[in-house]
Amino acid sequence: MTYEEYLDEVTTLIVEKYNLADKAAIKIVVDAQDAEFFVKHDDDKRLRNIDQAHKDAKTLYMAATGKGKKA
Repeated sequence: MTYEEYLDEVTTLIVEKYNLADKAAIKIVVDAQDAEFFVKHDDDKRLRNIDQAHKDAKTLYMAATGKGKKA
């Protein structure tokens, strides 16, 4: 998939898996993009696949909500 399709897929997965509004999921992905999270995905098309999209959706959601941090 293209880079843009990949970002759309990650956004869709965040919406579907974590029951977030489109606007919130888009913000998570845009913020990650601004932080250069997706640079490797842009450079290496092998990273743009559905399995990686699921992993990235989880990583980004956990980071954005603080649920990935240990107490």
